[in-house]
Amino acid sequence: MKRPHRRNVVLAGALAAGLLLGGCAAGEERSASDHQAVPHVPDGGRTAAPAPAPSAPSDGRSADGPEGEQRAPSPAPDYLSTFALDVDTASYGYARRSLADGRLPDPATVRPEEFVNSFRPDYPRPADDGFSVTVDGARTDAEGWSLVRVGLATRGADRAGERPPAALTFVVDVSGSMGETGRLDLVQHALRLTADELRDDDSVALVAFSDEAETLLPMTRLGDARHRVREAVDSLAVRSSTNLEAGLRTGYDVAAEGHRKGATNRVVLLSDALANSGETAADALLGRIDEQRREHGITLFGVGVGSEYGDELMERLADRGDGQTAYVSTREQARKVFVDQLPAQVELRARDAKAQVAFDRETVERFRLIGYENREVADEDFRNDRVDGGEVGAGHTVTALYVVKTRPGASGRIATATVRWLDPDSRSPQERSGSVASGALAAGLWDSGHDSLRLSAISAYFAEELRGGSLPGAPRLRELAGYADSIRARSGSAVVGELAEAVRQADRLIGERPSGEGEFRSSDPYA
Repeated sequence: MKRPHRRNVVLAGALAAGLLLGGCAAGEERSASDHQAVPHVPDGGRTAAPAPAPSAPSDGRSADGPEGEQRAPSPAPDYLSTFALDVDTASYGYARRSLADGRLPDPATVRPEEFVNSFRPDYPRPADDGFSVTVDGARTDAEGWSLVRVGLATRGADRAGERPPAALTFVVDVSGSMGETGRLDLVQHALRLTADELRDDDSVALVAFSDEAETLLPMTRLGDARHRVREAVDSLAVRSSTNLEAGLRTGYDVAAEGHRKGATNRVVLLSDALANSGETAADALLGRIDEQRREHGITLFGVGVGSEYGDELMERLADRGDGQTAYVSTREQARKVFVDQLPAQVELRARDAKAQVAFDRETVERFRLIGYENREVADEDFRNDRVDGGEVGAGHTVTALYVVKTRPGASGRIATATVRWLDPDSRSPQERSGSVASGALAAGLWDSGHDSLRLSAISAYFAEELRGGSLPGAPRLRELAGYADSIRARSGSAVVGELAEAVRQADRLIGERPSGEGEFRSSDPYA
């Protein structure tokens, strides 16, 4: 579950140097007891007085870890950035659809981390469950500012190897708005692909909803029953209004009734999320999802469709359901989500995963995490395993980008990053860390940075422009499109070409906007 909004910004009057995390493909691994949580850094861009170190237990015992191991003393109040991991991508997909339709996306729907995580860098993979930690960075064109990338990756899925079975309940919106081309027809195509890709030991159920909900297929082992799945999918037809509450209630009832112990139990909601009947308030829908997640471990994967799409509602539902969101508008995107991503998500690599980056006050003057506002976690909750993080499947990557201003002439350690997760089977806590020093940030981003880092930067700068913010050293949109074109020419990647075209479309639309219209830019370049 993602945390309430809190800007991950630290502005310190005398802080210094460079950038983020450090790391290697398999960074240093520590047990959960090796560290004492460090104090929370308040928001608002102010430098806080040092928080007192946690006091020793009143009975005189040492502040040992859970197995009696002595933890390191609480460090000085380093500047911290803490967030739950997530691999949502819906914001980028919906923004591309809006731009292709000739309109700028609503800034409220633009989440930079989802733009960045729509591309999968080739980070090294760990040999076990959990994460590798890779950190790199480069100087931007703004004096004293650098961009640092924190890259986390899980071991890939072995399509032929063993994995837990899946029990998937598909909840499909068949309201009137789903009659638009590219909605229900695309959903049916995606479900047919899924029926072909899942294994014989997997189970699926199908619920359709409009003004009411109907179970078209109870939880059914695939085996020789794939034809029943296809028949149920073919029977989907557009009806009337959108009673999302009825669909989710019935879907979770079916998922709970068909719950399989030891399997990945998930509800997959396919909808434009434009609820207009039944209980439409998001808060009333969230309780049911949270209850089923806690009681049965049933998670939610939200797939959005349609030119008009309830992005905020879908995002909140998936957040409460410990799941992810994606958006599809073409058959190619549907294949990527339902053939490449969904089967891999069946096999978890980490539960309740969080990341924390500690910046060194001797070298770092200012820093900002780009995006992740609704995934932030209180710094003191990093090692509180009762606080939800994110669930991450096989073969996933998670990227976080920071802009960092370093103290002039500073050298030495810039930051240490730690990722913490629970083992998917034993639920035991694990951590891996990496650090970076100032010398690793000497190269210029556009002069000698590598294409993978440049692509992450282009995605983040593009998103920040769309939502009306600004970042130190950000090129103009036409320049970003040119950088993306160059990467496309070298790599032959069609998805990078799509990014370049989306940036050009945004540049045209912003240029055509009447003066003063839609002015939402922040006056603070790193606020």
